[in-house]
Amino acid sequence: GQDYIFVRAFVPFIASLLLKAWKESDDNSDVDIILGGVAALNDEIAWFKKEASKWSVALNSVVPQQTNLDYCRFLESLTSPDVDYTLAITAFWAIEAVYQESFAHCLEEGSKTPEELKETCQRWGNDGFGQYCCALQNIANRRLEKASDDVLAKAEVNLLRILEHEVEFWNMSHGV
Repeated sequence: GQDYIFVRAFVPFIASLLLKAWKESDDNSDVDIILGGVAALNDEIAWFKKEASKWSVALNSVVPQQTNLDYCRFLESLTSPDVDYTLAITAFWAIEAVYQESFAHCLEEGSKTPEELKETCQRWGNDGFGQYCCALQNIANRRLEKASDDVLAKAEVNLLRILEHEVEFWNMSHGV
């Protein structure tokens, strides 16, 4: 339920990123790559609804936990027109990469992932999603190579904040 709430908040962030790419990118393929992520979100939301039904979770009655609200507020701050494309695409890559790496780890040989969670791990830990994350990383790297010291410093702060939010989110899921 908490993931569903987060993904719903992720939609306006990616929509704003798509607009930034359209206005600020120096490479037309950026829009196509980001658009692929937007298209995948519709399927992802439908998957969450199906899984919620399977696990008897009423998504319309899930109350967002403070950790989730804080992360969603951070995402919302990145939708501002004042946030430049380099910062937004770097944040997007980082969020997606953490998800992909985490779930790919659950698929590795010797992992103790319960059988009932392997489909979930495959959803975000698969090679196709990994390649998508690499494409996002290439965009972020290209943008960061041309960025000012100020933008680089802000990107680093955002990256650290994302990692903190991710750790808190995963801990929330485990009740830590």
